[in-house]
Amino acid sequence: MLMNSFPRYFLLCTAGFLFFFSCAEDDPLLLSDDTDSETDPIDITFDGQLDLADPFNYATQAIPDYIARDNTENNRLTDAGATLGRVLFYDSALSSSQTISCASCHQQSLAFGDVSVASTGVAGTTERHSMRLINARFGDEERFFWDERSASLEAQTTEPIRDHVEMGFSGNDGDPSFDELLDRLNGLDYYGELFSAAYGSPEATEERIAESLAQFIRSIQSFDSKYDEGRAQVNNNRQQLPNFTAEENRGMQLFLGQAQFNGNERIGGGLNCGSCHEAPEFSIDPQSGNNGVTGTITGTAADFSVTRSPTLRDLYRPDGSENGPFMHDGSLSTIDDVLDHYNNIPAANPQLDRRLRQGNQPQRLNLTADERSAVVAFLKTLSGSAVYSDERWSNPFID
Repeated sequence: MLMNSFPRYFLLCTAGFLFFFSCAEDDPLLLSDDTDSETDPIDITFDGQLDLADPFNYATQAIPDYIARDNTENNRLTDAGATLGRVLFYDSALSSSQTISCASCHQQSLAFGDVSVASTGVAGTTERHSMRLINARFGDEERFFWDERSASLEAQTTEPIRDHVEMGFSGNDGDPSFDELLDRLNGLDYYGELFSAAYGSPEATEERIAESLAQFIRSIQSFDSKYDEGRAQVNNNRQQLPNFTAEENRGMQLFLGQAQFNGNERIGGGLNCGSCHEAPEFSIDPQSGNNGVTGTITGTAADFSVTRSPTLRDLYRPDGSENGPFMHDGSLSTIDDVLDHYNNIPAANPQLDRRLRQGNQPQRLNLTADERSAVVAFLKTLSGSAVYSDERWSNPFID
């Protein structure tokens, strides 16, 4: 787990005297006032790594012509808004203990996911595995969290901040309130410039935090994979790709093709994967039900409420290692484990997606070794490399 630690000290020059301020040890919410600084606080805090006069391009990044899904209609990306969101995403000031940021659980080196089954918060560990945040913009599903309890990405972004375990501004059980977080952020001098650039005035509000975080998250896109190189050369999702090996093309056809069943036993055809994980974005169909994984991290009663998943892009890192563990409970360590699950779903439940059962029985795909190898080869083609290193999505704070 990466724990971010950021500077909390400010140099103030007034009448030739140097003053040194820091948060009081007995009150982590006590903030200093910066009134007459002659040096840009953005430069002080970010050591020239953040240029509001010439920000990174978030708003007009190149998007392939064949990508049609886009859920930014109610919160269009702006360079200034996503820049503010980037700072908020990496700032541990958003947690009550000032030790946890959004990036603690969503790490760039892991496709903005977490290698741990449960992520560490300010007061324990999360109840579900941290979902990867790749291409959140490019899907028809607008609801967020594994159980889709948030109506939008904007609504989702501040829930971890308000959670007692995750970031600790719940306002209950001795936790500080969200208003106290706003006081903290309004007291940090670099936020005045950032909010002004994005919204025209320096005040931090929950709505602005939610909007800018959502803009930054939606800006995280990955379209530099082998699949994208080939898909740009053909006219539709089902054509064989000219840059693929025969095995990769076979894996794609298996992934997208319809299965043929005798009862609940597959006897030929494809695997129906693409009916839930829709090409070419490979985002989840909004009508998807439970996938048969009903475990919990906490070991309590079975969890049937999970109906969402992240995109299947960037399941693999550039070195070939996997961005696991997988599923909401982190119970499947590898992609092979995932294929084992869909090959032989253990038992039907009332929420099991209709596409994963035949009648009242869960599917049996009867994958052969060659089919399994082909599907894995195809899934590897969906992973790019830029998202792991592009500076626009990196930690802007001084180490």
